[in-house]
Amino acid sequence: MFLNYFFYLRTVKTPLNPSDMIQVGDKVPEILGRDENGREIRLSDFAGKKLVLYFYPKDSTPGCTNEACNLRDNHDTLQEQGFAVIGVSVDSEKSHQRFKEKHGLPFPLISDTEKQLVQQFGVWGEKKMAGRTYFGTYRTTFIIAEDGTVERIIGPKEVKVKDHAAQILHP
Repeated sequence: MFLNYFFYLRTVKTPLNPSDMIQVGDKVPEILGRDENGREIRLSDFAGKKLVLYFYPKDSTPGCTNEACNLRDNHDTLQEQGFAVIGVSVDSEKSHQRFKEKHGLPFPLISDTEKQLVQQFGVWGEKKMAGRTYFGTYRTTFIIAEDGTVERIIGPKEVKVKDHAAQILHP
């Protein structure tokens, strides 16, 4: 197990430098990843809509469940205002399927097990909790304009998991 952990640490990029994060005005990549069913998700799938691309640490944890359920409960309003929603975490497709089914989530969840998207967006790095240091996803939401550029970023210290839809709708 130690060797696996050591190998894992050596292969993971740790950005945390703001210049490594996609910034407002930057173009988002066309291919975003694969959802809970293995279907490729592309930016062009959401042409004519603003996209809420929200990164969260882990399926079925309290904060992530609150955030996903808040977006679910406000999904109709978000759609009426021209937004589509996609969640992203490094959990497996199977984990996403269970999470989505258990909570009735009406939007796709990208499974980024290879950590390509979290690294590309600069939301993967070192975290500390309860005296433990580990690598994980920084809870961050990117609002992407119809032209595929980042319009707004709601950072890790700003996301209110129980009221996230309001943050998106009323900046």
